[in-house]
Amino acid sequence: MIEPVGVAAFVAVLGGTSLVAVTARRFRPAPELPTLESWALADRRIGAPAMWFLLGGTIYTAYTFAAVPGLVYGIGALAFFALAYTVIVYPLAFVLLPRMWTVAQRHGYVTVADFVRGRYGSPMLALAVAVTGVLATMPYIALQLLGIRAVLAAGGLYPRGAAGDLTLVAVFAVLAVATYHHGLRAPTVISLVKGTAIFCSVVAVVVLALERLGGPGPMFAGAERRLSAGGTAGASLTLDPQMYSAYATLALGSAMALLMYPHVLTAAFAATGPGALRRTSIALPAWTAVLGLFAVLGIAALAAGITAPQGHAEVAVPLLVEEVTPAALTGLVFGALAVGALVPAAVMSIAAATLFVRNIYVEFFHPTATPKHQRRIAQAVSLVAKVGAVVFVFGLRDQDAINLQLLGGVWILQTFPAVAVGLFTRRLHHVALLGGWAAGMVAGTHMVVGAGFTSVIHVGLGGWQIPAYAAVAGLGLNLLIVAVLTLLLDRLGVPRGPDLTSPAGPRPGTEPTT
Repeated sequence: MIEPVGVAAFVAVLGGTSLVAVTARRFRPAPELPTLESWALADRRIGAPAMWFLLGGTIYTAYTFAAVPGLVYGIGALAFFALAYTVIVYPLAFVLLPRMWTVAQRHGYVTVADFVRGRYGSPMLALAVAVTGVLATMPYIALQLLGIRAVLAAGGLYPRGAAGDLTLVAVFAVLAVATYHHGLRAPTVISLVKGTAIFCSVVAVVVLALERLGGPGPMFAGAERRLSAGGTAGASLTLDPQMYSAYATLALGSAMALLMYPHVLTAAFAATGPGALRRTSIALPAWTAVLGLFAVLGIAALAAGITAPQGHAEVAVPLLVEEVTPAALTGLVFGALAVGALVPAAVMSIAAATLFVRNIYVEFFHPTATPKHQRRIAQAVSLVAKVGAVVFVFGLRDQDAINLQLLGGVWILQTFPAVAVGLFTRRLHHVALLGGWAAGMVAGTHMVVGAGFTSVIHVGLGGWQIPAYAAVAGLGLNLLIVAVLTLLLDRLGVPRGPDLTSPAGPRPGTEPTT
């Protein structure tokens, strides 16, 4: 149980964050028009320094900082794919995000589905991208709550019964109110606190853990002995050569999927320009270094003999923090981890709400909705998304949210051909893209569920069973079907929709399609 001074430090961090969130109104230019773009994208006024905090705080969630070291604690070396994918993702971000921002700003697009709608002239393809984004995002919001609850429970800050639930709701309520009123400006200012607190906290804990364990050498040796004695098949700090393909596909697939998530693209659309996004992409690996330090804490938890509850390896690091740090620092670290969940949860709810309003509500139900009306609906939907996440966490098992988030990663990667490939070429037919997306969604879901909700499945290839990331296998099928159907549809003369993103406007002879 954390000492009173630790509780005071924890409350101080959350209270300070709440006060900072109130200052989000200072980021609002005056006079402000009540538009969805102003609420969801902060009028595209976020410069490179703030964008570094916002994108980093959005990508690196509180659950990431608990789950990655938890995976290291449970299975060893394979979990380090998370570091590899966050290295791969930034060259992709350097290329893709500025190009996407330029197109979005030129045509007034607020969501990635807006881009798909304009690029291919297909409302149904845009709907597929929007629905996939919402489905992939909702369980991700719930995971942020699970991250907060894991931290609070490990520190003895989550009382049993209704008192603990009210504590969690109170922490999340501050976020809901700030986001409702200030939109993306709220998580932007909170991300400043998150970045500072996370960076300082992890360095302090790593130093104390290494001092307690006698340095890196004894720490790694002790962790390897613990993993070997644990009886978990394949658990080791040395990667088994048979798992090379799984490691590579997990790293590559996760990197590609990350840039398709609506919350990442929503944050990117809020930048002041392509230059700000390029500078941010160059500097973001600093967040990967922090994630690496958290992964080291998973090794330290093994070496220190920390015993996490069965099936809850993600609490290994909070338990280690309580073991090796003074009470005041423990409270500060727990507060930093709790704040770490607020930024991504806020951006995710904004992104899901904006997708719903722009590409479902306005497109199919209320085409004449005014900008003010769109904003009000988005505010309401973002609030509903947060309430839904709370209900989900209290009403279902933690594993259900984890399983759905795992499926979300598989699903969101199936939008890669329409979004990322569509940035560079329009040769793929929109009907073929719909067919490939549907096939990838069904096949990917079947592979994950059939394997007992695991991301690594075995793919038969030339008589060999190759372990691979299910999302990448689904994407391979997706791309194959898109290529074949594009050739077939073009041969049959099936018309394409107009390319509204082209500087020359729609091509002659094309017309909108559904």
